[in-house]
Amino acid sequence: MPPPVRKDRSPQVLLAALLPASSALQRSWNNLCSVCCVSQTEEKSAPAESEKPKKRRSWWRIVGIFFGIVVLLLIGARLALPGFLRWYVNRTIDQNPLYDGKITDIEVHLWRGAYTITEVRLLKTTGNVPVPLFSAKKLELAIQWDALLHRRLVGKIVIDQPELNFVDAPSESDSQTGAGGPWLQIIRDLFPFKINSCEIHDGSIHFRAFQRDPPVDVYLSHLDGAIKNLTNIRDETTPMMATVDATALAMDQARFEYHMKFNPFSYRPNFQIAVRLLGLDVTQTNALARSYGAFDFERGYFDLVVELNAKAGGLQGYVKPLFRDIKVFSLKNDIKKDNPLQLFWEALVGLATDILKNQPRDQFGTQIPITGTLDNPREDILVTVGNILRNAFIRAYLPRLEGTTPDIDWMQFGAPAVEETH
Repeated sequence: MPPPVRKDRSPQVLLAALLPASSALQRSWNNLCSVCCVSQTEEKSAPAESEKPKKRRSWWRIVGIFFGIVVLLLIGARLALPGFLRWYVNRTIDQNPLYDGKITDIEVHLWRGAYTITEVRLLKTTGNVPVPLFSAKKLELAIQWDALLHRRLVGKIVIDQPELNFVDAPSESDSQTGAGGPWLQIIRDLFPFKINSCEIHDGSIHFRAFQRDPPVDVYLSHLDGAIKNLTNIRDETTPMMATVDATALAMDQARFEYHMKFNPFSYRPNFQIAVRLLGLDVTQTNALARSYGAFDFERGYFDLVVELNAKAGGLQGYVKPLFRDIKVFSLKNDIKKDNPLQLFWEALVGLATDILKNQPRDQFGTQIPITGTLDNPREDILVTVGNILRNAFIRAYLPRLEGTTPDIDWMQFGAPAVEETH
């Protein structure tokens, strides 16, 4: 039996035997560490990548909240705007201590830059005046969009069914003229931009005397008019660039025309005016004739032509009143009156008109020249009397412009209707 082999247990032998095993363990350890590192890196990078959508979502949320707040503020402002404007307009039109301004409601039109005041009234606070100085069913202030073509941002006013009342009375407190009121300043305060134009639809102007016997109400109705180019948006070089044009019916019957050119920037008033009234039935003014002239008309028609030219404070022009087919005194009707003085006066007026009328045209009239200044206009009485004789015995005046104002082509009136010439 061979002897047993002796195993060598020296350190070198053991080390040599353990080296392969340690290398394998080292490799396993390294692999494990690398796996752990990779997993930790992935775990760290995963939240970083997931934070980007979160940040993006939070930014859009902030933007949405901001715009939501803005929308809510705009809605709140839009709902509160009519109430604020109603308070502001009431405060603005109440500036004159003699007149109390009242309105009913405010309508806002943001899409066209406008707002409408409904049921405007200016009432005198002193005395006993039963009618407002001014009233209107609607008053709209808006941006004039066509002015943007001329690179101007201005406003316009549109007034529906306005009514203006002038009242004559023995006392100043019971009278009503509106003189001295800050009306232009009120209009400026009602709109943030300069007013360039104004339109009037179906308006009326009244002269009233409630305390006369009989009471007087003489008026223009169905008034339509336009005021244009107050701010000279077209940069015109002509001295009188703003215009006023209006038509109406006097006493719901006779045609009335008004044309005016003026310079709104002139220190002293510069303007040209032409006015014509055709075919007014004078019997509709009998209350006025009885109250202020102590006579009345039996029949007839009244024509009026006015032409005025003001320059640098000076004034020149004329007034041409014409009465056609006029009859003041009627023995059959007027003999019944109890007042003999009125009877005599009417007979005298009737006799004068019969003697001094143009027989072929059956017209009594004259032309009254006006000169001087705006503060002190003067009428030439001798020339006026001479023109009465001229109309009666030489040539009848016609209801047309005489052409004393230069450059009157723009002021020509329309052709009269057949019934207005007879």
